[in-house]
Amino acid sequence: MTVYIDPPSWAGHGRLWSHLVSDDSYAELHRFAAALGVPERAFERDHYDLPAHRYPDAVAAGAVEVGSREVVRLLHASGLRRRKRHGPV
Repeated sequence: MTVYIDPPSWAGHGRLWSHLVSDDSYAELHRFAAALGVPERAFERDHYDLPAHRYPDAVAAGAVEVGSREVVRLLHASGLRRRKRHGPV
């Protein structure tokens, strides 16, 4: 059971963001994020969006640094990947 984080390289709202994911469960991910004080609204489908200034906090708390492609691979391998829906549902 591990939580992973990619480098802050995703632009949005005037800042850079990282993705925080679990390779085990959403429960593990939510516990980790709550312990960091990350608001629930930062959760999007299968990951938390974390602003660049919080990246060191996540690593210090035990998140493993990986590349962005590895984040996606880990989500797929764990079965936790939830894709965006396009068009009417």
